[in-house]
Order: sequence, then C-alpha cells, then structure tokens
Amino acid sequence: MPNIQYNVQEKNKKDVMGSMPDSSSASYADHSRLLTAFDHFANKVTRWAGTPIAFCAALVAVCIWAAVGPMFHYSETWQLVINTGTTIVTFLMVFLIQQSQNKDSVALHLKLNELLAASKVASNRMIGIEDLDEEQLREVAAFYDSLAARARKAGKDKECHSIDDDDSKPVDF
Repeated sequence: MPNIQYNVQEKNKKDVMGSMPDSSSASYADHSRLLTAFDHFANKVTRWAGTPIAFCAALVAVCIWAAVGPMFHYSETWQLVINTGTTIVTFLMVFLIQQSQNKDSVALHLKLNELLAASKVASNRMIGIEDLDEEQLREVAAFYDSLAARARKAGKDKECHSIDDDDSKPVDF
C-alpha cells in the first residue's frame, strides 16, 4: 500500500474567517459574536425549514400565487413573482443549510475522534483522517476493504484489527 503523506502544517493553519474548522483543530472554539449569532440563526432557520409548518406555508404561498393567476392574466410579471421569490429563498437557504451541515459534520467528527481516542484497540492515527485528500482516503479505504475480506474468510472466528497492525505495507499519514 503506498505511503500517505499528511501535511501537519496544513492541519494547523488558521481557518478562513467564517469557515467551520476541521475537526482535528482546536480553532472550533475561536468564534466571534457575529459568527456565533450567524450559527444560531442558521441552525434555527434550517430546523424550522424542515418542519411541516414551513412546508404548509410554502404550499399556501404557491396556492395563493396560482389562484391570483387569472387576475393577472397569467402575465410574465405574475410568473416573475414566483420565480424571483423562490430563487431568492433558495439562494439564501443554501448558505444557511451549508452552515448547519458544516457544524453538524464537525460535531460528528469530534464525537468519532473521542470514540477512537477512548478505544484501546482503535488506532489514534485515524483521528482527523477526514483532512486527508481523496487519494489518501481511497488508500485507507482499500485497507479496510482487505480487512473486510479477511473477516469474511475468518467466518465466525472474531478478530480485532486496527490499521496499526496491518501485515502488509503500513499506511502512513
């Protein structure tokens, strides 16, 4: 298995303003009031947007728009209203949903990192693995594919393995 080079300097770089940190850095705690307020706002909006009330509100808006169509003779202006409204809402929601997804992703990675760190048989080298590039992740995935094949061969015999005890070439990252 080819060696995976992991650039520690990249890992320790300061996050770009407003970006969510990678889960291997401690900078997730460094947030301004503005970013914290945006995070809370994004969280509330995305949670609300997924509720039946939000869906019903959007459905009512579309029904009202459709109902007034004959009054406006289904004109271009009438069509432009719904097109513009939905485009603006969609455009803004993309950023709010992405912020919430980024935060959820960081939280999930931190939870997984804690489980890896607490487990005696798991490799601590797996902590922060999400920061590897795609090719490096493919190489690690190939190791786990071979481990799955090994488990199938073992049948009912249970074995405990880690990336640290690979019998072939070690995966370095």
